[in-house]
Amino acid sequence: MREKKYRYFKIIIKKLKMKYIAFTILYILLFIFLMSSPACSCMFTLEELHNTQVHNILLIILALFIWEFIFSKTLDYLNSKSWKESLPDELKDIYDEEKYAKSMKYEKTKHTFSSITGIFSFILMLLVLVFGGFGWLDDLVKTFTDISLLQSLYFFWIIFLIQTLISLPINYYSTFVIEEKFWFNKMWKKMFFLDTFKSLVLGVIIWGVLLSAIIWIYSIAWNLFWLYAWGLLTFFSIFMMMFYSSLIVPLFNKQTPLEDWELRSWIQDFADKVWFTLDNIFVIDGSKRSSKANAYFSWFWPKKRIVLYDTLIKDLETEELVAVLAHEIGHYKRKHTLQMLAFSIIQTGSMLYILGLALNYEEISQALWAITWSFHVWAIAFGILFTPISIVLGTLWSILSRRNEYQADEFAKNNYDAQKLESALIKLSRNNLSNLQPHPLYEFFHYSHPTVLKRLEALRK
Repeated sequence: MREKKYRYFKIIIKKLKMKYIAFTILYILLFIFLMSSPACSCMFTLEELHNTQVHNILLIILALFIWEFIFSKTLDYLNSKSWKESLPDELKDIYDEEKYAKSMKYEKTKHTFSSITGIFSFILMLLVLVFGGFGWLDDLVKTFTDISLLQSLYFFWIIFLIQTLISLPINYYSTFVIEEKFWFNKMWKKMFFLDTFKSLVLGVIIWGVLLSAIIWIYSIAWNLFWLYAWGLLTFFSIFMMMFYSSLIVPLFNKQTPLEDWELRSWIQDFADKVWFTLDNIFVIDGSKRSSKANAYFSWFWPKKRIVLYDTLIKDLETEELVAVLAHEIGHYKRKHTLQMLAFSIIQTGSMLYILGLALNYEEISQALWAITWSFHVWAIAFGILFTPISIVLGTLWSILSRRNEYQADEFAKNNYDAQKLESALIKLSRNNLSNLQPHPLYEFFHYSHPTVLKRLEALRK
């Protein structure tokens, strides 16, 4: 019965997919035509858009939003065209025919679902931008209170709640249909809803406090707003690096000290060999949510913590686990954590500096139909206008991250065992049904790690 349901769903998706794409293209073309017509100029001479400058800013916002969508979907399309039906020769050491076919089916299923939900989100957001949804919400929160700080908090809390409600069925289907179909999901429905509730409460509290502080800084600092806000967000980033594993993770997962004394001994011996002071080794119960394996190393003076997923311990042999941890320690030895923190701080600072320069332009918030200047509506508009710079900075971050992965692999190769790291990477890729041959452009913009094939090639040089 279940397979029959999936088959019917697949047939429906195939029929609707091209209709959705065609509808989106026609919608964009119609929208561009209307925006360039004389009738549109009359439409935007209402009270909300009282001058040509505001009109032009709205056009720029819409153009950037549409461009980002087309750019993203073009990369997705190119990536889907790089998939091969038969097992390529270069993957035969990693996949057999059956496993490769399953990995391709997994990628195609995710791609189809992502395309439909992406088009839905795009159309919904486009309608909100065109018909003044943010301006309407701004008017609504101003009826709650006259205090601008509370208005901004209500504004973003309502948006956060709406986003959560919209994403809930999407995440539910992704978890309990797609991930479960490929035997990855281990989560109970009660846990799913509890996780959603916890994330919602955490988001309201953490971002509420940060947003309140930022708006308060803006009210007293004005021209130096960007500098003080930069300092606040830098402090928050460092704090989260130090205490995320001990404060946030326990709300969702249980972390226990590693009790496998043989594995602990192997890890400790390697740590001593490379002069790495190891404070804690924890095991996290990732298997209660997914069968996918992972490990991470968190460090910022004086905190050092290695966390192994129980699924990783199950999937890999002892020496393969040590090789994975050698890679993680390589990040520490090569100062990659500090590099990425510095890059993140510079990225945040550049964004806030540009934001500070543009704060005086009330037309930016009015372009989203706000009758008067509002910090929260202005921030939404600025976020869209910042899109091209954000893409460039995100791409630079991915390039730096991929370089760091090669260097960490090299550290593990020189100080432990390249073959054990190779076998660990192959097992993890096979078990996670990873796409090992993405389109080069898709990889360039989206991948924070090199593909396993490229990492294996580098290790074998």
